[in-house]
Amino acid sequence: MSIDIPKDARAEAIASIQRYFDENMEERIGNIAAGGLLGFFLEEIAPVIYNQAVADVQERLQARVADLDIELHEEAFTYWRRRQNPGRSR
Repeated sequence: MSIDIPKDARAEAIASIQRYFDENMEERIGNIAAGGLLGFFLEEIAPVIYNQAVADVQERLQARVADLDIELHEEAFTYWRRRQNPGRSR
């Protein structure tokens, strides 16, 4: 699965790469080279970040699903117990 980004985000990323090179490197980078570098990052490095994000979401969802049992649990077969303790509210 390739990781794609929207066209406007791609343009901003390329501009950001170019700015980074302008401010931090001795040589400038052109639009095409910056686009190639972005493509490399998306293909080579982005899957690591994506997979970690998916794992983080899975962990949070599993924790929330586990909480559902606590929050929504309803005791079964309570009719006769309530009738044996008439002072207890229903």
